[in-house]
Amino acid sequence: MSVQEYYHDFRQGFMADAEANSSFQLESFVELVAQDLVEANVMDGFEFCHYRALGIRVDGYWLDEEGVLNLLIADFECRDKLASLTKTDVKAIFKRVTNFFESSRDKCLYEILDETTPEYGLSRQIADRKKSIRRVNFYLLSERTLSDQFKSYDAPDESVIPMTYHIWDMSRLYRQDSSKGHKEPLNLDLLELFGTGISCLPAHLGEDTFPSYLIVMPGDILSKLYDKHGARLLEQNVRTFLQARGNVNKGIRNTITNEPDMFFAYNNGITATAQSVETGSNNQGLQITKIKDLQIVNGGQTTASLFHTYNKNKDEVSLEKVFVQMKLSVIDSEESETVVPLISEYANTQNKVSASDFFSNHPFHIRIEGFSRRKYVPAKDGEQRETKWFYERARGQYADEQTKLTETEKKRFKAEHPRNQMFVKTDLAKFENVWDEHPKWVCLGAQKNFAQFAKRIGKEWVLSPDNFNEFFYQRLIARGIIFRRTEKLISAQPWYDGGHRAKILANTLASLSEVCKRKKVAIDYLKIWNEQEVYASLLDSITITAKLVNDDITHPPEGISDIGEWCKKEACWARLQTIIPELEEALPNEFWDDTVSFKEQAAKAKDAKTTQKIDDGINAQKQVVEIPSTQWAMVLKEGLKGKFLSPKEANLLRIAQKIPMKIPSEKQCKLLVAILAKAEKEGVVLN
Repeated sequence: MSVQEYYHDFRQGFMADAEANSSFQLESFVELVAQDLVEANVMDGFEFCHYRALGIRVDGYWLDEEGVLNLLIADFECRDKLASLTKTDVKAIFKRVTNFFESSRDKCLYEILDETTPEYGLSRQIADRKKSIRRVNFYLLSERTLSDQFKSYDAPDESVIPMTYHIWDMSRLYRQDSSKGHKEPLNLDLLELFGTGISCLPAHLGEDTFPSYLIVMPGDILSKLYDKHGARLLEQNVRTFLQARGNVNKGIRNTITNEPDMFFAYNNGITATAQSVETGSNNQGLQITKIKDLQIVNGGQTTASLFHTYNKNKDEVSLEKVFVQMKLSVIDSEESETVVPLISEYANTQNKVSASDFFSNHPFHIRIEGFSRRKYVPAKDGEQRETKWFYERARGQYADEQTKLTETEKKRFKAEHPRNQMFVKTDLAKFENVWDEHPKWVCLGAQKNFAQFAKRIGKEWVLSPDNFNEFFYQRLIARGIIFRRTEKLISAQPWYDGGHRAKILANTLASLSEVCKRKKVAIDYLKIWNEQEVYASLLDSITITAKLVNDDITHPPEGISDIGEWCKKEACWARLQTIIPELEEALPNEFWDDTVSFKEQAAKAKDAKTTQKIDDGINAQKQVVEIPSTQWAMVLKEGLKGKFLSPKEANLLRIAQKIPMKIPSEKQCKLLVAILAKAEKEGVVLN
């Protein structure tokens, strides 16, 4: 696919989204690109906010908890053909969004804006929090492609705070979507950045091992890297659980403050990966001078704590005597998708959040992916063809599935897996969390919401994996249908002013969930699954609820100027619950008639759980029987040699050695599958 073909498909995508959601094409364009940036870990979240005046414009933003403000501006006219973006264009566009920031910070722009609009909240936030904003990242999102003559953008001299400028044109988006890992690598030239390389010792043994290095990393360099690149420096799994935990480690802070020269001795160090490195030598020995795609897979808390401790106490704290031990493994791009998550998983096993680290290969995701690949959904009225929802367990799967298909096969694939029935991990987390009454997490952004969802589901999986069965999948898809239909419904309301749709949506569905819970009834998810549409009485009830929610959240308490920030607080949800009695009275009788009782829903869930247990047993038995007895003998031998088998596990392996003369029971097969997983973690590989 060429960049021109990519643009054509991209354009069709945002135009279809705009039509489906009854929104403007500009909004769909910005949200589509911003979603890519969030999925690629460039930003933690995104809020659409379109405002333009003479010489001023902004189209979206995200302010994170570390004081980094991301401001987005679109270069968009819904052009029919891919056009060129010149340096003059770039300069003029960045000037408009910079003017918005500076007018908000220095000239109280919010005073002339409508208090109920998103732009008022953003401008007021900038003015109120200008002392705590430590960096501004400006993002230009363009439907054009940079001119071949464009070399670099010469940013204006930084004044009060650092400002960085990033251009995401069609060529860059195309490169990202086409890349194997679907993430722009973080490439570091240490000589250019710091004037020196980092001393290292080679630590790889043998020809077949990955190159590895032991490094004594200066604390100030690590802090500066985190300051510049933020969470992009952290491998996705580490980022997720840093967000779930959040606080600066007190022990790390105290050591930096009181005993900086003992930091190397006290701290466990960090584990990192890279796709490649360049080395050089000086009078001190071997040095690493360049690193391609540096990712910290264990030690995110150390890295973030170094930065925050120094940033908050610059007058009292120095990092000159702070050094951190680092183990750096060089994993080429072909192996990175499989090896890096394993390094991250094993390196983090000593932490409290280990089994629930929720990597893409966690059994929960694999099970949901399995349902989505084999489970056809009923055809809608008037349609003959059954389709499937496509769960993108790992980023880019939907596109990857089509890369080796002919044009005819691609058409067949898209007919069976429509683009509007594709969903990713962060979508799944939103679909679930709004109904399970966590609207605050959804309002905090895609990454933080996913972190909380991962924590919760990870624990539930350990307790009872059979709860995640066919009924759970059907309910999940029904919730997704409701979620996306509600987006469209809110956009079409006469009272909707174009802002805070995500906040209204999250609190609307959470409020409906709460009112149902108090009446001990539930939405008829199977009806929605069977019809693949939201039934009329539920649509009417969503409309009524959304109006009540909008009226409440657009009037935050005195002292809170930004509606978006208000919706992120627990107090917002607590206040909304006080209108539940009013909501109960306002909902039509038809809505209650169409609900199902908790008892009825529990019975369906119980039946599905029983079926899942049977399926798990059959699958385990099939997997065990297909492994030759010689392989089971090898696992037993290596397990006894490595002393990681219990007596019970050793006896089960002796039974497995007798296959096919003796077939283990379903229960025994489940335990044998678990033994295999345990053996693999100990380095035992089946032939």
